[in-house]
Amino acid sequence: MRASDLRARYWRIVFFFARVTAAFIWWEIVLRRLGLGWLAARTRAERGRRTAVRFRRLAVSMGGLMIKVGQFLSARLDVLPQEITAELSGLQDEVPPEDFTAVRAVAASELALPLDEHFAWFDETPLAAASLGQVHRARLRPVDAAEQGFAEIVVKVQRPHIQQVIEVDLAALRKVGGWMERYRPIRERADVRALIEEFATTTLQEVDYLAEAASAETFAANFADDPRVGVPSVVWELSGRRVLTLQDVSAIKLGDGDAVTAAGIDRAEVAQVLADTFLQQIFTDGFFHADPHPGNIFVTPRPQASPGEPAWTLMFIDFGMVGHVPEDLRAGLRDLLIAAGLRDSARLVAGLKRLDLLLPSADLARIEAATEQVFDRFAGLRMDELQQIPPEEVVRFGLQFRELLLELPFQVPEDLLLLGRSMGILSGICTGLDPEFDIWTTITPYATQLLEDEQQSLPRTVVTEALALGRLALVLPRRADRVLTLAERGELRVATPALSGQVRRLERSVSRMNAVLIFAALLVAGAVLTASDTGLGRLLMSLSVLPLALVLVSGLRRGP
Repeated sequence: MRASDLRARYWRIVFFFARVTAAFIWWEIVLRRLGLGWLAARTRAERGRRTAVRFRRLAVSMGGLMIKVGQFLSARLDVLPQEITAELSGLQDEVPPEDFTAVRAVAASELALPLDEHFAWFDETPLAAASLGQVHRARLRPVDAAEQGFAEIVVKVQRPHIQQVIEVDLAALRKVGGWMERYRPIRERADVRALIEEFATTTLQEVDYLAEAASAETFAANFADDPRVGVPSVVWELSGRRVLTLQDVSAIKLGDGDAVTAAGIDRAEVAQVLADTFLQQIFTDGFFHADPHPGNIFVTPRPQASPGEPAWTLMFIDFGMVGHVPEDLRAGLRDLLIAAGLRDSARLVAGLKRLDLLLPSADLARIEAATEQVFDRFAGLRMDELQQIPPEEVVRFGLQFRELLLELPFQVPEDLLLLGRSMGILSGICTGLDPEFDIWTTITPYATQLLEDEQQSLPRTVVTEALALGRLALVLPRRADRVLTLAERGELRVATPALSGQVRRLERSVSRMNAVLIFAALLVAGAVLTASDTGLGRLLMSLSVLPLALVLVSGLRRGP
């Protein structure tokens, strides 16, 4: 690709966003200061639609990362106005195809042989043209079909020169991100550069088709016991870094709600299964599909399903973008989910703190009070009910916590950016399938199950802590006696300024030892009395949990 073409591409992207930025400043800032805010409000919907039309034309004509941006925005039905998402939704299928001569050259180079020596048939007209590559239908040779168990396949071929295009697009986005960081409200709320770099990392991973194939097999293994979820099989012998051959699983696209209904499938049920699937990906597997837009998920009817089996399958494709949730992050997210399911504002704030989502200066009491009111007023409402809340009520809530909202004591770590994007897309899809989709109905039973699992693991935690405290109880009297003897002799000296901290730790250790002794006494007494007086014995054994809980809470809050 010529250097002049790449330069023209760069400046075309930059100038588009410069125009959008200038228009925003004029309508939303300058006119408001001139007292013409009513004019900006009256024309906002039409201006948003026109901007979306221009962006769609730009993305379709240029491809590359601009398509990825549009795909994300088109699924945000819960955030963006309908006139914008409707204009951008066509980006799922409207990317111009690459000339087949160039596609043939890339595939032949990657597979080391001409296409007709690998495939019994190869359709020159693409089934789909994506931003980074395009997909063609093909058929395996009889010998290969017998080995794989299927003959119909799709072959994903990377677009020529895509690496150069990605580099140019990222450079343009970094330029635009630099502008955004100069706007103080944006700079204080988000690290735009970190967001762009995270996007760059995931995009570069997406153009490695061998990694995508491995991710598809990992996902399939995670849902091997769930007949509601499916993944196409990989033909490894005909795959490489720039070519990926998969079983053809084409069916009803998730975004085609009318087709889903026409097939006799309950759209609300599909939305519920989709939400359940992502809860498992995030909170159980720690591995999730990070680009779940409607074009990457099919609903496959199963008319020949046996009794007791699902009548349809949710088929996931395109694993170029996947995310991982480390165990510490997963534990923090589980805390948030349990807190949301139980409407527990204190636990929710604790979960936010555990995830490092709160700045050190955050007023936890005020955040908890605001969260409590949000639960009291909005918990349990469906999306359509939330949209019907009077604007003046939202304004009153905002005024009540105005200082908290202005301070914005929140920060988003980089490892949550990709997850947040996926959840945003998921929310839009579920709402599009079922306007009455109730996220609380999904979260509450899942949170309850997580809480039960947590409670089942509590005995192991208690035993571990009790053993540690028992070891401490054995050595603590000797240490305390030594300190007291030195004090009586007048030989106790302050050697460092940290002595006060050591004394406080010693006092806490003594308190914890006392609590352990009380715990042990109640537990043993209860066990002995159970033989003669079951009620009293069980009561004493139950009471023994109180001093132990005090020790556990003290240890978590203050440290050892």
